[in-house]
Amino acid sequence: MPSSAVYSGVESFSNNNELTGVTFAKGVTTIGESAFQGCSSLAAITIPDGVTSIGDGAFYECSSLTAITIPDGVTMISESAFYRCSSLTAITIPDGVTTIAADAFDGYASLVSVTLPNSLKIIERGAFRGCARLTSVAFPDSLETIGTEAFAYCVKLASVSFPDSLDNVEEFAFTWCD
Repeated sequence: MPSSAVYSGVESFSNNNELTGVTFAKGVTTIGESAFQGCSSLAAITIPDGVTSIGDGAFYECSSLTAITIPDGVTMISESAFYRCSSLTAITIPDGVTTIAADAFDGYASLVSVTLPNSLKIIERGAFRGCARLTSVAFPDSLETIGTEAFAYCVKLASVSFPDSLDNVEEFAFTWCD
C-alpha cells in the first residue's frame, strides 16, 4: 500500500482469495474494519510502526496467515481482529496494548504460544477461546480482568499463574480446560 494511504477502509480487500501478502508503507495509521476478512491465501503481514489501530475483524478468517508483526503503537487488539486465523502458531502482543477485545484470537486451532505485554489490563470475552494447542499463559502483573470464556476450550492449557492485580475472573473463563 502506498505511503499516501493513511487508512485501509472497511472491507477494502475482503474475500480476495488471490491476495498472498501485504506490506504497508510508512504513513498508514489505521487498518479498517474487516479490511482483509476472508483473504484465505494471505500468509504474512508486516504492519508498520505508525499503525495505531487495527479494526474489528480486520484479519477475520485469514486461514493461511502464519506470521504477523503488531507494532508497539497499537493499544488495543480489536474485536475478532484475528478470529479463526487457524495457521498462526505464535503471537507476541506488543507493550502498550491494554485491551484484547472479545473474540480477538478465537478459534486459533494452531496457536501454541502467546506473549502478553506488561501493559495489559483486560482480556475480554472469548479472546482466546478454542486455542486447543495452547499449553500455558503467563499473565502480566497489570492484568485486572479476564472475561467470560476468555480461555474456554483451551483443552491443553495446563498452567496459569494469576497476578495480584487481578480483580475479576468472569464466569466460564477457563471452562473445558482439562
